[in-house]
Amino acid sequence: MASDDRWLERLRLELAWFSGQPLLRSRGAGAILHLQHVRPRRSGAFQPLREHEVTPQFLDRAIRALKRWNYDFLGMDEVCRRAVTLPEKRRFVALTFDGASKDLISFAFPVLARHAVPFTLYVPTAFPDGVGEAWWLGLEQVIARESRISLMMGDKEQRFTVTGIAEKQALFSHLEGWLRSLSPADLSVAIADLCTRYRIDLAALSREASMDWEDLARLAADPRVTIGSATVNYPVLANMKDPAALREMTMGKAVAEASFRREIRHLAFPFGDRASFRRNHVVMAEEAGFVSAVSTIPGIVDSEGRTNLRALPRISWDGRVRSLRMLRVLVSGVAFAPVKPTGSATS
Repeated sequence: MASDDRWLERLRLELAWFSGQPLLRSRGAGAILHLQHVRPRRSGAFQPLREHEVTPQFLDRAIRALKRWNYDFLGMDEVCRRAVTLPEKRRFVALTFDGASKDLISFAFPVLARHAVPFTLYVPTAFPDGVGEAWWLGLEQVIARESRISLMMGDKEQRFTVTGIAEKQALFSHLEGWLRSLSPADLSVAIADLCTRYRIDLAALSREASMDWEDLARLAADPRVTIGSATVNYPVLANMKDPAALREMTMGKAVAEASFRREIRHLAFPFGDRASFRRNHVVMAEEAGFVSAVSTIPGIVDSEGRTNLRALPRISWDGRVRSLRMLRVLVSGVAFAPVKPTGSATS
């Protein structure tokens, strides 16, 4: 079903391209692109997270194309300014990365630095501290190695037999969705049980995949890099009680400010889709002192205050769409229906 949805989405984008609209009738002030991983292609048939990555070579091509199309590359401070002022002649694009993945400094940063383009990194502070749990990586390793898998789901032990790649992909999607539905405490217990059963060192796996504070200090020293917060532990905020969710926001901001010795003005809602945060979390972002907060709900940014700065849309630019013409359709905004205002840009 998911593959069918992706095929239909690509068909819709292709039709938008051939209509000529992206070249003639762009909408909005600009677009915020959401990237997760930039790294070379890996071998292995079972890669459930591949759709969240692009190669360094493709990132280079995309930046070159956006420059040819006369887009301004902005950091989030300037995005916020353009979102509340009169429209400018040139549209903008902002490159943003969630998490503190090691591949950012290894593979993405050399490309970004070579092009001298600004970008924003949203850091969940538990990960450079070495205590964050990249549970999705533990889940991937268990399913990759095993053909028979058992785990506790609620108060019942469930058993799965997965021998082919399609079965493994389906099980990963099923268990990922289930884990994301749990409270942070229950998720931690569930993934610890699974990894212990199959001898996966989740702590070591998480540390190996993440940048440390030294890596982040190197990035923060570049004036083109904006550091934002992605809370402390990168939880699904919708699964938390309000005081705990607010604490994740305020503590993530405080730890990052102490570590980088600068004001942290921008937030990324963890995961950021419609199921992962609610309207009250938008209000909390303001209470926590953030100037902006980004989601992963697709859309474009309008000018003159028509887009709420603490519920900013982002376009996921990843391995599901490996086409520059599709990128041009997406950043033009013609693929997205106009969104009614959800309050002023400062509310």
